[in-house]
Amino acid sequence: MDVYIPSETGEFLAFCAALVTVAIGLFFLFAPGLAFRAMGLALREGRRGGYAEARSTLGGFPLGLGLAAIFLAQPMVYLALGAAFALAAFGRILSMMSDSANTALNWALLLVQLALAALPLAYVFGFT
Repeated sequence: MDVYIPSETGEFLAFCAALVTVAIGLFFLFAPGLAFRAMGLALREGRRGGYAEARSTLGGFPLGLGLAAIFLAQPMVYLALGAAFALAAFGRILSMMSDSANTALNWALLLVQLALAALPLAYVFGFT
């Protein structure tokens, strides 16, 4: 299977969002402890299940979605990638408003999620 690297600017930006998604997935899949520390989160002592959650939901899911977008290079897969990040950003906004989670880290991660949503969605809807 060949990896198609787009030459069109809009599709290349969507492709780059998929690459970042793969990197995030790999980080959580293979270094969940470091990823949790980088986000300022900690697991309770004696509860190792958090690592399984990080590796599966926070690692495997974005890794699979990002790889699908890279290898399939189809607009509908980019739409799924952008919609997933847009809803993740909505969840973060909701948490910032409802859970007193209005921190600098949450603002930075919100900007990352909005960018990772905007790049593939802009391509799919013809804005780039």
